[in-house]
Amino acid sequence: MEQPSTAAERRIEKRRAREKKTISQMIALHCAGTHADTDRTERAFCGEAVCPSCAELDTYAVLRTERCRKMHVKTSCEACENHCYAPAMREGIRAAMRYSGPRMLVRHPIAAIRHLLGR
Repeated sequence: MEQPSTAAERRIEKRRAREKKTISQMIALHCAGTHADTDRTERAFCGEAVCPSCAELDTYAVLRTERCRKMHVKTSCEACENHCYAPAMREGIRAAMRYSGPRMLVRHPIAAIRHLLGR
């Protein structure tokens, strides 16, 4: 991948990397709380153990974040006018976020606060 050349491009890429890690952490937290330890045989983007179905959701979410064309102006996917998640995957992300949102403050407080502030 080409290195960003301007300060604005570097800022967007830094935000994109943070968002990919945050969504992956949220999916991993959801998986840890709702799926059996023995099912968590794969690794999420953030490096945590997840089950195969959550690994699929994680890969999809990271790919969508990587390809987001509105990263420079959006505050969150929910507020974006472009919905780039397929309906079934959108439901999976919502479930993961609903579960992990409150728990992120304890497990990953800095990521949670940045996510809430939209930065």
